[in-house]
Amino acid sequence: MADVPENLVALERVAEQERARLAGLTGEEYEAQWRRWRTASEAVRAAIDSHSAETGIGRCELEQSVKQAVRHTEEDPAQ
Repeated sequence: MADVPENLVALERVAEQERARLAGLTGEEYEAQWRRWRTASEAVRAAIDSHSAETGIGRCELEQSVKQAVRHTEEDPAQ
C-alpha cells in the first residue's frame, strides 16, 4: 500500500459524501447532486494523477491506497 497524503484522503472523503447524497434523489435534484459528485470525483482523480506523476507511485496503486484509507477510517457514508 502506498503512503497516502492527507489531502488525497480528504478529497476522496468529499467525493464519497457527495456520492452518498445521491441516495433517494430523483429528477433535477438527482442531476444537480450527480454533477457535484462528478466534480468532486474529478478533483480526486486529478490530485491522484498529479501525486502519482510527482512521486512515481503507480496511479492505480495510489488510487487503491486512497480508497482503502478512507474506507478504513470511517463507515461508508452511503449506509
